[in-house]
Amino acid sequence: MTSILVTGGAGYIGSHTAKALAESGYRPVVLDNLFRGHRSAVRYGPFVEADIRDSEAVRQTIRDHKIEAIVHFAALAYVGESVEQPGLYFSNNVEGFRTVLQMAAEEGVGKVVFSSSCTTYGNPDRVPIDESCPQSAVSPYGDTKLIGEGLLRWFEDAYGIRSVALRYFNAAGADPDGELGEDHDPETHLIPNAILAAMGRKPTLSLFGADYPTRDGTNERDYVHVADLASAHVASLQYLHDGGSSTAMNLGSETGSTVREVIAMVEAVSGQTVPVVEGPRRPGDAVALYASANMARSVLGWHPKHSDLKTICETAWQWHSGR
Repeated sequence: MTSILVTGGAGYIGSHTAKALAESGYRPVVLDNLFRGHRSAVRYGPFVEADIRDSEAVRQTIRDHKIEAIVHFAALAYVGESVEQPGLYFSNNVEGFRTVLQMAAEEGVGKVVFSSSCTTYGNPDRVPIDESCPQSAVSPYGDTKLIGEGLLRWFEDAYGIRSVALRYFNAAGADPDGELGEDHDPETHLIPNAILAAMGRKPTLSLFGADYPTRDGTNERDYVHVADLASAHVASLQYLHDGGSSTAMNLGSETGSTVREVIAMVEAVSGQTVPVVEGPRRPGDAVALYASANMARSVLGWHPKHSDLKTICETAWQWHSGR
C-alpha cells in the first residue's frame, strides 16, 4: 500500500483528505503539531505528533513509513492574524514548508501536492478568476502561499520534485458521513458562524457591509465543499503518479454566493433564525471573488459533487448539530 505523508492532517481540509486517501487505497500518515489541529480528527492512518520545522522528525517519518509522496496542508491560515504576526506566519508556512521540501529532496520523495490559496491573486481586477490572473498577494498569509509555490518551482529545478499547487477558494461544509467537520478556534468563516448563531451558541452574526454593488448589497464568495477539495488532492496524486508535469490550478464552485444568500440557506436547512447585526464594510474586502475551475476539470477530471450551497450548509449543520 502506498504511504502518503499528510502534513497538517489533523486540520480541517487535511483530515478530510486523509479520509479520501484511505478510501482510495492509500495509507495516509499524518504529521501534525496539534497547534490548531485536533487529535480526534486523525482516524485513517498512523499519526506522528511533530512540527514541520523539525527536520529530523520529518526525515524519520519519511523513512519509517516509506513515504512515496507528500500532501502538504500544515499552515497557519488567518489573514488578519498574519497581518498582526507576520513572523509567525513566515516561520511556520515558509520555513516549515522549506524544511518539508528539503527532507523530501534528501530522502528521494519526488511528488508533492501543495495546499495553496486564491489569496495569492490579491485583489484581482476580473471575475471569474482563472490561472492567467496576475498573482499579487496583499497579506502575509497570501504571500506565504505565493512563496510556497515559488519554492516548488526551485525545488523541481534542483531536485526534480514534481508538484501540483491547488489554489482553493472558500472551503466549506463537512464530511457527508458526519465524521469530520470544521472546528476552528477562533472561528472566522461565515457558514459555521451563521450556524453557531442559529444554534444560539453565539449571540449574533456580524454582517460587514450591505451596500456593495451586488444583487442584494452583500459581497459574493465562491464556496467549495471540503469533500470536493479532498477529492482533488487524490486526483492530483494520481496525475503525478501517471507522470504529469508540475502545475498549479484553482479549485472552486465557479459560483458566487452572497452573504445574505448564505444566511438564508442556513435558515432554510436549519429551520432556525440567524440573528444578524449589520456593520460597515471591512477594509480591503472585495466585492466578488469566484473561480474558473476549467483547468482542474481538464487536467484532473475534477467535477465537484457537493459544492452547491444547499449541500454545503446541510452537511455543516448536520455536523455541528451532532457535536
